[in-house]
This record gives sequence, C-alpha cells and structure tokens, in this order.
Amino acid sequence: MQKEITITLFGEFENKPVSAYQISNNNGMQVELINYGATITKIITPDRAGVGGNVLLGFDSLDGYLQNGHMYLGSIVGRYCNRIAHAKFTLHNTEYHLAANNETACLHGGITGFDKVCWDAQIWDGNRVKFSYLSEDGEEGFPGNLQIEIIYTLTDENELIIGYSAVTDKATPVNLTSHGYFNLSAFKEPTILNHELVIFADQYTTQFHEPPEPTLIASVKDGPLDFTKSKKIGRDIKQLPGGFDHNYVLNKTGKNALEKAAGLYDPTSGRVMDVFTTEPGLQLYTGNFIELAAGYHADNDTFINHAAVCLEAQHFPNSPNEPVFPGTILNPGETYQQQTVYKFSIR
Repeated sequence: MQKEITITLFGEFENKPVSAYQISNNNGMQVELINYGATITKIITPDRAGVGGNVLLGFDSLDGYLQNGHMYLGSIVGRYCNRIAHAKFTLHNTEYHLAANNETACLHGGITGFDKVCWDAQIWDGNRVKFSYLSEDGEEGFPGNLQIEIIYTLTDENELIIGYSAVTDKATPVNLTSHGYFNLSAFKEPTILNHELVIFADQYTTQFHEPPEPTLIASVKDGPLDFTKSKKIGRDIKQLPGGFDHNYVLNKTGKNALEKAAGLYDPTSGRVMDVFTTEPGLQLYTGNFIELAAGYHADNDTFINHAAVCLEAQHFPNSPNEPVFPGTILNPGETYQQQTVYKFSIR
C-alpha cells in the first residue's frame, strides 16, 4: 500500500515557513524532514520487540535548530563538509579565503553553510522528498553558482536513501554529507558507548597541524581507531582526547560503487544500522562536545557527550589542498553525484 507524505508547519525562518515532511513505509518506519537545512529531524524504527523509537538526536521545534546551529543536527552539510586547513585553497592560480570557524580551519562550509538556509521542497511520489538550493557565487568564499538537489527516499526495505547531485558554472570544491546523530536504543541508553561498530576501512587520514603539514593516510591496525572487527565504541575511546572524530579511508572495490561502509548494532534494542555509500570516506564522530554545542540544560539529559554517534559518508578533509586525495573539484559541464543509504534491521 502506497503511503502519503504528511506536511505540517514546523516553524518560521526569515519570514518563510518551515515545513515538516513525514514519510512512512509499510513496516512501521517513519522519517521526518524539514526544509531548513534539508534536515532529518526524526527516524522512527522498530526494535526487536516491534516497538518504534526515534533513533535520531534532534528537536521538536525549529527554535532548537536555530539556537544550536553549530551542532549540524541531521542537516545537509556543505559546500565543503569537514575541514579545509587554514581556511584557504588555491584553484586555477586563484587563492580563495574562507571563514576560519574551527580554530584555523574552515569547518562544514563556513559560518552560514547549507545547514542554516531554507531549501525549496518538492514531494516525489509517496516516499520521496526533493530539496533544492542555489549556493551563489562567492557564498562563504567559494567560487561558482552551485545548484544542489537532495532526494530522500524511504523504502519498504527500511532503507533511507540520500541521493545528492549538483552542477556549477565555475570550478569549485564540493563535498556534501548528512550529519545525523544516531542512538539505536532510541536514547533509552544515555550514550552510544555500548553500541557495537564495524567500519570497513584499514586506513584513516591524519589531522593536519600547524605550521602547514600534509594530511597523511595511516593504518588503523591494532590501535584505538581499528574497527575492522566489530567492537564496542567505548572500549578504546578514552585513548583519544575527547573521543573519535576521524575520517576513515574506506576499502572500496570500485570507484563510485555503492558499497557497505559500516555497521552499527545496539544490543539493548536489537536495532542494526548498516551504512552503504558511493563515497571514499566515512567520518566517525562520537558526539564529543554535545553538551557544549547544545548549550546544555540540566533538565534535558538527552544532550550529553557521547549521547549519539555520527557516521558521515564524504570525501576526505582538506582535499582541495591535498593533490593525492580523491578529487573534490566540480567543473562546469560535470555533475556531482553521490548516494548514501542507512538501512535499518533487527537481530
């Protein structure tokens, strides 16, 4: 039976209405999206007892997203997600300067990235919503008018499919991701430290330092970053300052092929989330600064550090300054395309 998408008013931003789009499938799964930031606000999926629960960290009203914009909760992030070192890059002999909003780096597109704007929305069929946005030439320092489309699809196989495409009229770096924070217990467990995680990656990219040094590819073998075999997220987390915030180099067998990147399991609820992507990298972020970023309030014990985990499919950080990394420059006449799938099941 084909479901219909329900639309409700979620709030108002810059005198424009923000709408919530709820997609349901025939297995009791629901996804809610809003056109502010092309954001996923809820993912409700059954546990092993058949009881539905929201596995995505988010807010029930637009005010929460406006007041806590630096968390990027469930939003589409760009024009360049992750970090660009020293907030600059050179392209065709022109140096472009960006906002240094993360110490000396540009993070997630700058001060007003794609997560902080209203997108145009269009319903496709009963299980798809398309969001569109024009990022104008010079926005946040990036060159070119970039037209982006994001299509969310919910299938009866309990897959949330995110399809990305973009075109430009001037060469520009493009690196987009979805910044969802997941807790598969539906927050019945206060943190994700007992979640079991496997990432199909033997290597990761090291973080750049001052003065400028190259970002290197290093092995995860036998260290705290090694998730080649499933283990609890909390097992080795104390070996890293704050927690995990690292880009993994996926073991891809084919360029741009849709392949399994990671698997997440919560023993308490029995929920499983498998991540498939066409992208070469996956950022693991364990919500190390949720309390700080959310403006933590004592009466809300959901927003605590490590309450949720992000598995963000993307290209590598700082690629515009690292010629050996997979390229992120989109040229006129080309189309940027990628796909990421979050598939839910139980065991």
